[in-house]
This record gives sequence, structure tokens and C-alpha cells, in this order.
Amino acid sequence: MVLDMERSLKIGIVCYPTYGGSGIVATELGKNLAKLGHEVHFIAYAIPYRLNQYYDNVFYHEVKILDYPLFEYPPYSLALASKMAEIAHYQKLDLIHVHYAIPHAASAFLAREMTKTYHPLKIITTLHGTDITLVGRDPSFMEVTRFSIEQSDAVTAVSRYLRDKTIEFFSVERPIDVIYNFIEEHEDQQKRCNELRQRLAPDGELIISHLSNFRPVKRVEDIIEIAFKVKKQLPVKVMMIGDGPDRSKAEMLARDLGIADDICFLGKQEDIYLLLASSDLFLMPSRLESFGLAALEAMSCGVPCITSNTGGLPELVKDGISGFTAEVGDVESMAGYALKILKDDDLRKKMSRSSREYAFQNFHVDKIIPQYLELYRKILS
Repeated sequence: MVLDMERSLKIGIVCYPTYGGSGIVATELGKNLAKLGHEVHFIAYAIPYRLNQYYDNVFYHEVKILDYPLFEYPPYSLALASKMAEIAHYQKLDLIHVHYAIPHAASAFLAREMTKTYHPLKIITTLHGTDITLVGRDPSFMEVTRFSIEQSDAVTAVSRYLRDKTIEFFSVERPIDVIYNFIEEHEDQQKRCNELRQRLAPDGELIISHLSNFRPVKRVEDIIEIAFKVKKQLPVKVMMIGDGPDRSKAEMLARDLGIADDICFLGKQEDIYLLLASSDLFLMPSRLESFGLAALEAMSCGVPCITSNTGGLPELVKDGISGFTAEVGDVESMAGYALKILKDDDLRKKMSRSSREYAFQNFHVDKIIPQYLELYRKILS
């Protein structure tokens, strides 16, 4: 196959359409590829979370699953493979880029096998984190995860940590390229930020923020404990953005500690950059993060971060420069770092500048998208 290296590509993107990092990255990648003139086809069981309006060159294909009483568990993986094969054939896709290995990479392999006699198809798998460190390592999925990675035409991971863990856990021989997650410039919303701050912190309190899917791995109760310790010395408000299984536990802890009035649980939100830019400090005390997209989004708003020092977070948050890192579960140190930043205006402003500069110097969309395009051209050449 001889490829015109300048022509526009037809790209299928498969992701989970939920409020999580892998789906967000996949959606933003597709939107940016479309801006560059490439044709992008999203394939999922629901419209992706951030694909919330019309975009030129972007198409969405819903995966339907047969509701049949014989199937105790609907065979989504097979329905997805069939839809990928259909779209690849009729839309003449050059490649399918799947995000999160389980089950997308295995379904893509099936789609490629189904179409290979009449439409050769390339597969790129991007590993995002729990598809390797949690789900993929489960005995139920270990072999299919390894097989899917090896059978992909190219594999990427969102951090060096995740690449190294994938090799360690699965002993794969397929090369894995590290391509980091990315952020874009967003409009200055200072007036709206000031208005929001006035509503959230009417007495001029400093604002701490957190954004996640509130799963156990995020350790959201640690944020409440950190806030409790900080409030002993400094009046603060806390924005808890997102939702998930541990929200109720965090709300209960805030009530038990007597600080519920200062913890604002906002649920899932669309305009996260406005919310993050309205805060003074971002907390991410996770048990494990393969990258930490929410922390990067906060940094791009000039918000210093305090995170655990696990997984890929040290590749993102530079300790003492754009924030601080501490051991998982060390709420005492995290509270101390929070007070250090919040009490010192000069330090907070310095870290704010450093956070934004580091985010855009290393993770700007204009730096990352070309890496994906180079990989696409490589496997298609």
C-alpha cells in the first residue's frame, strides 16, 4: 500500500463515552484531528461525553446490542467488532484507534480479521491506566489483554510509568510509544471566575478544587480530611467536581467532621475550565494515576497541584515547582503543603505561573497531535 503522506485520513475512534480520562482524551483527539481536515468516525454505545455539538468532519456511530433473553450478559464486544467492521468497510477507514484496551482492542482485532480480504485495516491501541493496572491484570482478562496488545499495529501509553508497567505485567514484545495526554488554550474567563468565586466563597475564602469520577482509587475522603486540617488554620471552601460511587462517603465524612457547609459537591459539570480557573489549589490524592488528566487541566488554568507521588503523576507535577507530591494516604503532609501554598501569596502566584508554563510547554495540543499523526503515517506507509 503506497500512502500519500499529505492526504487527509479517515480515522475510526473507539472509546468509552463516559466521564473519565480515556474517553475525554479520545474525544478531544478526534475533534482536533477533524480541525486539521481528517475525517473522524466515533464508534461507541453512546455519544462521547465531550462530543456535545456539531463538528465538521466528525461522525458518530452508535453500537446497538441485541436484546435477547438467551444472553444473560449482552455481548457488547461482538456488537462493537461488527460495527467497526461495517464502518471500516463502508466509510473506507484507514485505521481504527481504540482507547482503553478492554474490550476495544480485542474487538478491533476481530474487525480487522473480518475485513482483511476486502478492506485492509490498521489498529492503534492507546492504553490509559486501569485497562492495564486493574482490569487487564484480572485473570479473566489477562490473556486477551496481552493478545490484543501484541496484535495491534501500534500501541501507545499515556505515560512512561504505564508503558513500563505494561511490559512488566504482560511481557509484551510489541513496542509501546509514550504519547502524553494534552490540553488546549482556553479563553480567559476572569470576569466569570470572579463572579463564581463570589458565589462559592462570599467572604473571600480561598478555594480548593478536585475533579474526578469519585471511584475508590481517587481517595476522595482524603480530600475531606485535608480540608478539615486546613480549616483549622485558614478559611477555605472546597469544590468537588464530578460524581461516582464514593461521593456519598465523602459527603458523610464532611458532615461527621462538621465542615459540610464548606464542601460544595457540584456533580458532573461541562465547563470544568471555568471551575478549575476559579480555584486556588487542586488536590489529587489518588491511590494510582497512570497520568492525571484532571491535574493537567488544573495546571493549564494556572492552579498549583498537590498530588500523591504514584504512577505517572511525578511525570506531570514537578515537586516544589508546579505543586507538591506526597505518599499515598499521607493527608498530614498534603494538608501541610496546602497551607504552605495558600498562606503564601507570592509562592502561590509563582507556582501558578510555573504550572501553566510547564503544562503548555510539555503537553500542548500542538505538541501532541503531530506525534499521533506521525504514528498513523508510519503504520500506514
